[in-house]
Amino acid sequence: MKVVVTDPVISGFAAVLGDVVLLPGATDDEIADALADADAVVCSRLTRAMTRDAGRLRLVHVTGAGVDRLESGSVPNGAAVCNTGHHGEAIAEHVLMTTLMLRRRARQADAEMRAGAWRTVMNTDDVPFHRALAGGTIGIAGAGEIGGAVARLAQAFGMRIAFLRRHVTGALPDGVTDATVYGEDERNSFFAASDVLVVTIPLSDATRGAIGAHELALLPPGAIVVNVARGPVIDLDALCEALAGDRLAGAAIDVWWGAPTGAEAPASVARLAAFEHTVLTPHHSGHAREVFAARAADIARNLELLAAGAPLERRVR
Repeated sequence: MKVVVTDPVISGFAAVLGDVVLLPGATDDEIADALADADAVVCSRLTRAMTRDAGRLRLVHVTGAGVDRLESGSVPNGAAVCNTGHHGEAIAEHVLMTTLMLRRRARQADAEMRAGAWRTVMNTDDVPFHRALAGGTIGIAGAGEIGGAVARLAQAFGMRIAFLRRHVTGALPDGVTDATVYGEDERNSFFAASDVLVVTIPLSDATRGAIGAHELALLPPGAIVVNVARGPVIDLDALCEALAGDRLAGAAIDVWWGAPTGAEAPASVARLAAFEHTVLTPHHSGHAREVFAARAADIARNLELLAAGAPLERRVR
């Protein structure tokens, strides 16, 4: 069985994957040549050009949870699509870290200290008090693996938990002891209650731009927005306008509008970098080594199942 691995990170776990063809950094044409007689591809991105001759392909295994980077029509008829996860806890740590950074003005205080200044509420009138997390409400749009992990950490800080999700009556995520669940018809109430808004919902035609000027205006004064889902779930123009006003305490953005070009950031980064009260990261909130080791083990398991003709795990198509 021929397995081609194009993802550069998972390629680093080749010893776990077994006998595979490693093509990190290959061109679309090089990948297409390799896939012409391949049974499976392990990738984070797939195009129609890559699979133009991939008639034998039986499995497309993405290296994360999202399948939005599989170009429409790129998966050959009859091929299964599987994903993996394990990123929830790592991303939740990032969410709480950036929330605390914004609540406590960590970036600004660090810059002031490095410049030789000592500015606190004790000696400077324009330095605000911190706001504690305990007693505040963290509103989580989406209650999947990431949303559940964020809720578990946030409740340890003494925060109230609110979820926005389609199915109001479903069980709470494991380990979440108490939460208010809002349905789609209660969106306004959800946003109005969210001192910290965490966006974890997948990107689709239905969710593109789902959080815009109306939703951001409903947030309480001093609210924080954290996006670890996909950039376009939030309307970028609306977010910039909200940050330019005085209602939001800040935004932490790990996902972007547009893709990077090599090591060059997408243009949307510059727009948000203009604001002092933002924390900007290169879509790395889930990049813990432990996450990728567990993902590689999942992929190896599915490759074994494919070879044995057994049902695959985490099949999404």
